[in-house]
Amino acid sequence: QIAFMTLTLFPIRLFFAAFMMLLAWPFAFIASMGSDEQELEKPLSWWRKIVDVLLKAIMRMMWLAGGFHWINVKGRRALPAEAAILTVAPHSSYFDAIPVTMTFASIVMKAESKDIPVWGTLIKYIRPVFVSRSDQDSRRKTVEEIKRRAQSDGKWPQIMIFPEGTCTNRSCLITFKPGAFIPGVPVQPVVLRYPNKLDTITWTWQGPGAFEILWLTLCQFHNSVEIEFLPVYIPSEEERKNPVLYANNVRRVMAEALGVSVTDYTFEDCQLALAEGQLRLPSDTCLLEFAKLVRSLGLKPETLEDDLDKYAANAMKMKKEKVDLKEFSAYLEFPVSQTLESMFALFDENEEGVIDIREFVIALSVVCKPSKTLETIQLAFQLYQSESGTITEEDLAHILKTAMGVSQIDVTHLFRAVDEDEKGKITYDDFYTFAELHPHFAEDYLYADQMGAESGLETSSLSAPNGICTDFSPDNAGDRKKPLQKKLN
Repeated sequence: QIAFMTLTLFPIRLFFAAFMMLLAWPFAFIASMGSDEQELEKPLSWWRKIVDVLLKAIMRMMWLAGGFHWINVKGRRALPAEAAILTVAPHSSYFDAIPVTMTFASIVMKAESKDIPVWGTLIKYIRPVFVSRSDQDSRRKTVEEIKRRAQSDGKWPQIMIFPEGTCTNRSCLITFKPGAFIPGVPVQPVVLRYPNKLDTITWTWQGPGAFEILWLTLCQFHNSVEIEFLPVYIPSEEERKNPVLYANNVRRVMAEALGVSVTDYTFEDCQLALAEGQLRLPSDTCLLEFAKLVRSLGLKPETLEDDLDKYAANAMKMKKEKVDLKEFSAYLEFPVSQTLESMFALFDENEEGVIDIREFVIALSVVCKPSKTLETIQLAFQLYQSESGTITEEDLAHILKTAMGVSQIDVTHLFRAVDEDEKGKITYDDFYTFAELHPHFAEDYLYADQMGAESGLETSSLSAPNGICTDFSPDNAGDRKKPLQKKLN
């Protein structure tokens, strides 16, 4: 079928889809000219209403050319005065733009998107909220703009937000980002389904690329999509004050409608688990749990590297001393809480009530820089090395156990390979030189020896049921009530 469709229908569909997009461009360009903020808050003029209808028709023809012959819509879309924000999930593909082109609701987009030829003009027409990567204060400004529009009593168009913040494989709903829920206004949940027997829609950070997804989808005779508008969710007073609680409750409602589970893991957790650094994390690593605790503690992703530098500098001044919970609290400058106690428990090796603060710093470095293995190891050397700048095999074992979040590991083979002169100690320069010559040192000297052993380093396949992305959802809801897995038992 793929071979036949590639030679026949695929080029025709691709041509007409591109033609429809080009046809929409002049209308969007003219309608966007001279628009200022005050004019956008006013009701559409008669000619802009005509342009709006024309653009929606052209966009519908574009999807029709792509094989989306009909779009099944369930429920009623709320008016802007009823729900200023539409929260859409799951987000799994660029084909999720279908509800955007049907409603012309505003979306949150990267500022760079407006510079894309043709597509950038269409994006500007729907009056998006732009996020600038170059502006360090962009996150705050984005939230403020969403809040301002959401509280405008329907003057602004509705804002359509994908609260997962990334594409997933639709097997579960990951943690919702709180941006859509900070304004504390009612939201309308919208769920997407792609019921095709063969999934060519899903586009995640692993698996088929963007063009391959387009090619395979256009080679299907018909592509099905369902859009369901759920009842408007009106937050309680407690939810208005707590956006995270609000987000979790809306996610639960959407998950029930979809018939899928939820997971407390986020996109950042997936990046951590699938990082392409030289130390591949094993399936039973406790670092995913550690990363969740870091977020729960209130350490913000945008300042995490600065926090790491501060904590590393303080750890070096402590001269390898172990600390108890109270001292750990003072070190982090956070009050003692259940989250802090849980984090402390991860590093309490023998339940002695004290931890090695250096292990916390190494784990935090992995969370900050999951793909930069050598930077983490260099920092670890600085924490563990003697006055002569060397570490022992025992030190290396502590470093790698922490960096991988496992309870046991045999580093003898690796240490001896680095210690060519058999001095019984190595420097970071020795390790760096070895790693440059053996970029796959973990696979050759760690995983190969540990595979199948009782050390807990047996790695799992990173393939998902649909072959695209790992499913990090818990097996059942009760998993979240299990005690935390410690780094060392």
